[in-house]
Amino acid sequence: MAQVKLYDTTLRDGSQAEGISYSVMDKISIARELDKIGIHYIEGGWPGSNPKDREFFEKISRIRLKNSKIAAFSMTRRPNIPASQDSNIAALLKSKAQVITIVGKTWDFHVTEVLKTTLDENLAMISDTISFLAKKGFIVFYDAEHFFDAYKANKDYTLKTLIAAQTAQAEAICLCDTNGGFLTSQITEIIKEVKSKIKVELGIHCHNDAGVAIANSLAAVVAGASIVQGTINGYGERCGNADLIPIIANLKIKMGVDCISDAQLKQLIHLSHFTSEISNMRVKNEQPFVGDSAFAHKGGMHINAIMKNPLTYEHIDPSLVGNRRRILVSELGGKTGILLSAKALNYDLTKGDPQTKKILDLVQSLEHKGFQFEAAEASFQLLMQRALKKFKKFFELEAFKVVIEKGPDKKITSEAIIKLKVNGTREHTAAEGDGPINALDNALRKALKDFYPTLSKMHLSDFKVRVLDEKAGTAARVRVLIQSQDEKDTWNTIGVHENIIEASWQALVDSVEYKLLKDKQ
Repeated sequence: MAQVKLYDTTLRDGSQAEGISYSVMDKISIARELDKIGIHYIEGGWPGSNPKDREFFEKISRIRLKNSKIAAFSMTRRPNIPASQDSNIAALLKSKAQVITIVGKTWDFHVTEVLKTTLDENLAMISDTISFLAKKGFIVFYDAEHFFDAYKANKDYTLKTLIAAQTAQAEAICLCDTNGGFLTSQITEIIKEVKSKIKVELGIHCHNDAGVAIANSLAAVVAGASIVQGTINGYGERCGNADLIPIIANLKIKMGVDCISDAQLKQLIHLSHFTSEISNMRVKNEQPFVGDSAFAHKGGMHINAIMKNPLTYEHIDPSLVGNRRRILVSELGGKTGILLSAKALNYDLTKGDPQTKKILDLVQSLEHKGFQFEAAEASFQLLMQRALKKFKKFFELEAFKVVIEKGPDKKITSEAIIKLKVNGTREHTAAEGDGPINALDNALRKALKDFYPTLSKMHLSDFKVRVLDEKAGTAARVRVLIQSQDEKDTWNTIGVHENIIEASWQALVDSVEYKLLKDKQ
């Protein structure tokens, strides 16, 4: 199979995801990581659309990348305006990008209903724009927007748009499933037909509205596409874009396509997590290859088989993508789960060891009260260290108080006051927050920041509350799960109590202590 080039559009298409807004420095930070992992093309944005993207191209042009070429994105010239006089095209010339990606209309429906121009003028827009940029010395890619819908509606005209781009010296044509509604068999059939008529390189750009963007991208490669567009973690508008993380892993491991090196492949999990952190998005535990649950085993039968041969329940060695095997501790896993977790912490326990039974009994007792450690591995590691008397406290709580006040303006404020000791020093601090837990988190960090500066590198990324016995009403026990992140890892902690503040405090303290423990190691 021919070489496949990776084209990342996280900084443009990915930024259109709900909840994501990148600063210029965010975009530069992500671009640096994409370059390290060997992405061939990084689409930085649309310099003609906003000042932020123009600033990005100016700054990234001064940074020497080792593996990646920077691409600038824009549309074809406007109807009845020469490319040399179009403001969007002028912005491209100033961008200092090595590659220009032009998106154009391939669907006659869009030409007449959106552009409000003629089919012939649309062909001229494609041809003039690409030819003008190619003559200026740029590598020009053409994104055939809504290509598959267009091909289905009017095959003859759609092919004319591709031929216009090819004749105008586009180096590659990317076929876009912009609405994300086509199935894999349809994608494969159409690309094979197009491949026989178009001589330049073909690329694929899939959206995930039908849930098959990854499969469609891989099938397109088999059918003849040699450039794959996508975003890290599948970020993008509506249901997102094709996720480059599993695409890269499948290309490299399953399909034998040497798109990046083995060493770079091991950095996939870092790239995924780093991009999530910068994007301020929750890490997806269930994400294939790099998710925290991707190689997690809970059932006793599964765990027993994994110990004998990992291939029994794992499709690859997790270390290939920088991930790791996790044995989830629960009443279903028995002593085997305890032993494997202990081994991961470099504790030498055996099935007959009294300590093993002690930990298992403790786990079963806590699970009876509502704890679930398969969802809170960090809390379990702390529990094991405490049970084995290996844990040294980082601080001691003396007291905390949370005050919630609703003023005459109907605004609700929360304030937490904390008293604790750190290395014999007494700290008494107060902080406000958006809610009681946020206030507690802020107060705890404030008390500890001078002693443990690395706490500034972590934040809570998810907070879940579940009522365990609804029939008990307001006296019901609640389970709180907190997910935390720093620049390297994600971890989960748990607390259970009749009082939601206390349950949250338990999970919060575990989260902070786990961070301090792993930084110390």
